[in-house]
Amino acid sequence: MKRKLVVLTGAGISAESGIKTFRDSDGLWEGHDVMEVASPEGWNKNPELVLDFYNKRRQQLKQVQPNAGHQILAELETDFDVYIITQNVDNLHEKAGSTKVLHLHGELLKIRSTKDENYILDWHDDLILGDFDNNNHQMRPHIVWFGEEVPALEQALELTKQADIFAVIGTSLQVYPAAGLVQYTHPDTPVFYIDPKPVQIHNLPNLLDVIPEVASEGMKILKKKLLDFI
Repeated sequence: MKRKLVVLTGAGISAESGIKTFRDSDGLWEGHDVMEVASPEGWNKNPELVLDFYNKRRQQLKQVQPNAGHQILAELETDFDVYIITQNVDNLHEKAGSTKVLHLHGELLKIRSTKDENYILDWHDDLILGDFDNNNHQMRPHIVWFGEEVPALEQALELTKQADIFAVIGTSLQVYPAAGLVQYTHPDTPVFYIDPKPVQIHNLPNLLDVIPEVASEGMKILKKKLLDFI
């Protein structure tokens, strides 16, 4: 039986493909204050701005490709039962071939009803005011905004508890609740952490290895280390 490798990925793995992160040094996301475009308050204040912002992100996503970090994670499914928990809203893990991806913060290529959070559609084009659900309610990006609950969190916690090996890749571990997931690993579960600027992880005696590299280079190193667990 393959060992269960659970991987938490953040913006760092997508940044190498050309997708910017709002955790850049200026605190802006593609020139916008994040609360303008990633909060219920921003949506209520100026929905057209929010829709335009995510339309541009959706169009940008069509121009980028998975990098070596994504591809190695997909390749690891040959030897491990790989589950990816991602904070990213892009589809680069899926594009690379990963088959079990849980999106904590929603998905850029989906939209949902403003009244029924379970009414979700695949969406690859622009979304505008006047795009309604079946009951004439406006559709919105299927993104978990600041201040909103994270529906996938329970599933992520269960996966983390079940991990035989846990890896953290390309995340600052500053955004909660995702940042707290690593604390739910079993005490015997080895933990790897890949980030060019790793933060201190407290109260984690099972932290096996910190790899201070960008995701693509770090994944090459991790792949070799994982050979010991096959």
